[in-house]
Amino acid sequence: MSENPKTDTSSNTQKDPDDWVSGDEPMTGAQRSYLTTLSEQAHQPDAYAEDLTKAEASKRIDELKKSLDLE
Repeated sequence: MSENPKTDTSSNTQKDPDDWVSGDEPMTGAQRSYLTTLSEQAHQPDAYAEDLTKAEASKRIDELKKSLDLE
């Protein structure tokens, strides 16, 4: 029986947020919530901005996760 491709993410590559088709759209509610939480945990309130795009929010989330050693 073959592996379920939705649960086996080892072969997936992560696309650069700058290359996302929807990267210029406003960040999602999930991104907004996660970015708020991470910026509070990292004591970097300036990392959050209401007008971020999906791509910008993704990059900031990645940066905050690295600063918090969550990766």
